[in-house]
Amino acid sequence: MASDREDFSLCGPSHLTTVDWTNEDHQRCVAACLVQGIYIVERDRQLKREGSEALAPSWWENFNFKLIRHLKDDADFSIFGGIYEFKPLEIDSSSTVDSVVPRYVIAFRGTLTKPDSISRDIELDIHIIRNGLHRTSRFEIAMQAVRSMVDSVGASSLWITGHSMGAAMVLLAGKTMAKTGMYVKSLLFNPPFVSPPIERIANERVRHGIRFAGSLITAGLALSRTLKQTQQQQVRLQNSSQDPLEALSSWLPDIHVNPGDHLCSEFIGFFEHRGNMEQIGYGAGIVERMAMQHSLGGLLMDAMGVNNAVEVEEPVHVIPSAKLIVNRTNAEDYKEAHGLHQWWRNDQDLVSNVYLYK
Repeated sequence: MASDREDFSLCGPSHLTTVDWTNEDHQRCVAACLVQGIYIVERDRQLKREGSEALAPSWWENFNFKLIRHLKDDADFSIFGGIYEFKPLEIDSSSTVDSVVPRYVIAFRGTLTKPDSISRDIELDIHIIRNGLHRTSRFEIAMQAVRSMVDSVGASSLWITGHSMGAAMVLLAGKTMAKTGMYVKSLLFNPPFVSPPIERIANERVRHGIRFAGSLITAGLALSRTLKQTQQQQVRLQNSSQDPLEALSSWLPDIHVNPGDHLCSEFIGFFEHRGNMEQIGYGAGIVERMAMQHSLGGLLMDAMGVNNAVEVEEPVHVIPSAKLIVNRTNAEDYKEAHGLHQWWRNDQDLVSNVYLYK
């Protein structure tokens, strides 16, 4: 039996009868609905809902999109993503509107806790925790789709969006493209930030103290590791990139988080802490820049000899610039705080801030 939350007519954005593509709230609502479409198309597949019984099409057809390709996992053959093409009923001749309308959108769902997909999804969630999403075949399929679309239609004609684990894929794919100078508009909903939920601590001074200590420890371990590298390795790293954060600084993803969601709430503290460190002084700013480029867990394992044969990777959540949209509306529970549905509702208390790399 279908859930009411899968039915667009029951829980979709009924207020959004006409899309104003210059309105960022409308952009957010449509992107979230397209991600929901990927969740539901996989549920349609699992429950064998076809033809008029399928619930997924309403999530994109109401906004004049067509799902032109499924992205399937090669392990369990579940649908984890899709490529949409915008098919307007009439062409808007306005150059302003035309410049912001996505001709194509690639959307990725998150973890689906259903028997046909939960095993593979949980396996990928573990890869995210271990900072190894980039090594998975699902991400390789996703990355290939993003690269192919950028090559064929250009970065300016494409949006990428996702929720939860899907948002982690968007973040990693967007970073990968940005390092090559291709900046794709990216909308992330509740992306995981692998860290203790420091943001949930009520005392602001305690939160700042913990983050300050964490930055010092991480920067110290990173410096120690760098000094242990051979001179040849150091030259290779310097030649490959003088400042990896500088290369990403022009990419400005939209990151949507809820303080009640411990999986993503640390993005709030991440950007606030960086600003605090820069205000303390030049030295603190350098410490934070070094710390934010490394995973504390990975560096600790490296220091203990666990990662001798594996390069310690930059954490996925590390980005120099972003537009952070925080939903300050009180959530009843974690499920609501982490849910995708909040992002197309029109009764939410949203606060946004732009953080630019200095």
